[in-house]
Amino acid sequence: MNQWLFLSVAIISEVVATSALKASDGFTQLWPSLVVIAGYIMAFFFLSLTLRTMPVGVAYAIWSGVGIVLVTLIAWYIFGQSLDIPAVIGLTLIVTGVVVLQVFSKSSTH
Repeated sequence: MNQWLFLSVAIISEVVATSALKASDGFTQLWPSLVVIAGYIMAFFFLSLTLRTMPVGVAYAIWSGVGIVLVTLIAWYIFGQSLDIPAVIGLTLIVTGVVVLQVFSKSSTH
């Protein structure tokens, strides 16, 4: 069960770090830059803990899929990025893919 906690922390850390990239302004702003660095260090550390018990392909698919959706939603909500119908459809397909992987695939077990 720890694998899901570790993966969740990895995803949240990566999303925070990626979202702070814009505020770092090309690493010219100190505090947002430190958030980016700390976030990515935490993300990869907790992803590495996840990989002790979860296959790398499955963990990475979930990590990247959920991360893409969350970063896109943050970009829409905080930075005013527009989302058109094709973007929403694409995000829906990503979420569907992660659900199919978890619910129907035997690859998600070791």
